[in-house]
Amino acid sequence: MKKIDFNTLIEILTVSIKLGLTSFGGPVAHLGYFHAEYVRKRKWMDEKSYADLVALCQFLPGPASSQVGIGIGVMRGGVIGGIMAFIGFTMPSVVALIIFALILQGLNIRDAGWIHGLKIVAVAVVAHAILGMAQKLAPDLQRKAIALAALTITLLWQTVFTQVGIIILAGVTGFLLYKEYVPDKSVSFSFPVSRRFGTFCLALFFGLLIALPILREITSVNWIAMFDSFYRAGALVFGGGHVVLPLLEREFVPTGWLHAEEFLVGYGAAQAVPGPLFTFAAYIGTVVNGWQGGLLATFAIFLPAFLLIVGTLPFWNGLRHNPKIQGALTGVNAAVVGILLSAFYTPIWTSSIMEPIDFAFAAILFSMLAYWKLPPWIVVVTGAVGGMLIFSTY
Repeated sequence: MKKIDFNTLIEILTVSIKLGLTSFGGPVAHLGYFHAEYVRKRKWMDEKSYADLVALCQFLPGPASSQVGIGIGVMRGGVIGGIMAFIGFTMPSVVALIIFALILQGLNIRDAGWIHGLKIVAVAVVAHAILGMAQKLAPDLQRKAIALAALTITLLWQTVFTQVGIIILAGVTGFLLYKEYVPDKSVSFSFPVSRRFGTFCLALFFGLLIALPILREITSVNWIAMFDSFYRAGALVFGGGHVVLPLLEREFVPTGWLHAEEFLVGYGAAQAVPGPLFTFAAYIGTVVNGWQGGLLATFAIFLPAFLLIVGTLPFWNGLRHNPKIQGALTGVNAAVVGILLSAFYTPIWTSSIMEPIDFAFAAILFSMLAYWKLPPWIVVVTGAVGGMLIFSTY
């Protein structure tokens, strides 16, 4: 392990808080802010090492920009440095969303027209995210077939074990189909964490992924159920914060933990704060179980990202050149597309598109994102205003 320097840890925390307060615009923009601050200004790492780290985090499930920040923090200050980088980058938006959720409680928002508009915004945003993922992660017939199988199974067999089972089957299928996968060639870099500790982190990641659904079933404790839902969302999502929306909605809205209107109001608020969109979990957790729930939800949804980046980097130089390992992950990526398509249909589409005018408005919002390249917050505001106008015609 790298020796901890207190001044270095304070520096990591200070710089990451600055980024957490100013990094608007989503994960791609976050990576640009990180590059300007960590590579160009402070020269904590060179261009090739940064590009290699970004490539790894794009390859892993979870919030890519947060994982890049954690990875840089670990390289700079060891595991504690990674924790400082995570706290600094996520704390501003977590605090803002917890406060917003506490203020919102007690207000009657279910029949508001702007809520209907936010539902339609969710359709457009998630459709745009999934389309981009499908083009990248399921470009050939084999991967399209894996995605289709995942879509069918998750629609017809909805249990807490379904997603994990599909991921395992998809990994085996990818291993068999893509044994000759040709990995990208990129530079090697050192990482100040031992392979033993990396192994422990990876074992903990998979152990929790398997054990939490079982523990949830045999205990029926709300806190464990909530931790399981957020942990699985953080562990199985590729593509960033917008993609986690359908999985979180499926976990918390049909179960009655919060109403669809409350969910979508929080999602709109999460668009307006800097930092990673995964901090939306802090809002949901607060609505369900107060500020303590907000902190637990934040910890649970980001824990897989932390375990994966710390666990994988000590082995990455070897793993990324192993075609069988990359083949298995190729199958997993394709399955995630199908899982998200299933969640996109129900509950997002089925609870939002009720009339032809809803579909037309969703198409307009989708075009604003996909073709006009407008910022998400403009789409959110447009959806809220348009929802009030549409609702008045019902």
